[in-house]
Amino acid sequence: MYSFTNDYSEGTHPRILAALSESNLQQNIGYGQDIYCAKAMDTLKKKIGHDNIDIHFLVGGTQTNLIAISAFLRPHEAAIAADTGHILVHETGAIEATGHKAISVHTTDGKLTAELINSVLQAHTDEHMVKPKLVYISDSTEIGSIYTKTELKSLSRFCREKNLILFLDGARLGSALCSSENDLQLSDLAELTDAFYIGGTKNGALFGEALVICNDSLKEDFRFHIKQKGAMLAKGWLLGIQFFELFKDDLYFELAAHANKMANILKKNITELGYKFSSNSPSNQLFPIFPNKIIDELEENYSFNRCEKVDDKNSCIRLVTSWATKEDAVLDFIKALKKLTV
Repeated sequence: MYSFTNDYSEGTHPRILAALSESNLQQNIGYGQDIYCAKAMDTLKKKIGHDNIDIHFLVGGTQTNLIAISAFLRPHEAAIAADTGHILVHETGAIEATGHKAISVHTTDGKLTAELINSVLQAHTDEHMVKPKLVYISDSTEIGSIYTKTELKSLSRFCREKNLILFLDGARLGSALCSSENDLQLSDLAELTDAFYIGGTKNGALFGEALVICNDSLKEDFRFHIKQKGAMLAKGWLLGIQFFELFKDDLYFELAAHANKMANILKKNITELGYKFSSNSPSNQLFPIFPNKIIDELEENYSFNRCEKVDDKNSCIRLVTSWATKEDAVLDFIKALKKLTV
């Protein structure tokens, strides 16, 4: 049984595992104030091309979204997200549990626009409603689409005009930045967003996300928020080691490029067999539509997520490739699909 269920089925890249092993018996200062976190922060600042940013290492994506959004908002303020957004669908109401409403906006491609955000602002007019304050986006999105530089510039400009916080979830940022359709760089994110994070869990790390706070007004006392929410890892150097290894050279981007390459092989062959996709994804998540009978057959040897029924005979599934996906497994999947296709 080979898994295309997610991009964190495997543990971690061997180089990271070796670095963790080498440091295993060293004594370090706790809570992210060690030499490894300092080295990782310095390395990331150089990669991003900005010194005036704060970087915090956290364990997972939901934890990062929860802490950042609840820290950035006042009690009566709310976050706006696409209806497919992770904070709306796959975080068990974590944002709402902090007392902040998440406002859903329907999109056809998983991405927000100035027009969609403005419709929310026009619908929330006074103190009898929550005040929309933060715009939550992800790159790549939950349905695999990515933002272009033009799109992000438009969002950034609108958010600044309306005094809104623009926060980018980067759980799969590596895949987005390494997509053949991408024209964004890390430096652009620091200039165009108020905060974003770089996902490690889904791109070769054992665990970990690097939250980058760009807006000075959001930086104060952030470590207090981390501690209060139970997210200040005592052995914080385990995060620092991983992000230093990922970014001291181009390992982070090499791993993301591999995941995309494997997805592109799948996409090309699935398309050539005549199948459609429920969304246009140039990243490492694919959403092909197959006959239910074929899906049943494929599940005998492969694991993946069933997303939704398209009609009585066809359904959409999700195939996800990772930094460690084997090309032989991809080719075997295609071979099996060809045999089942009439």
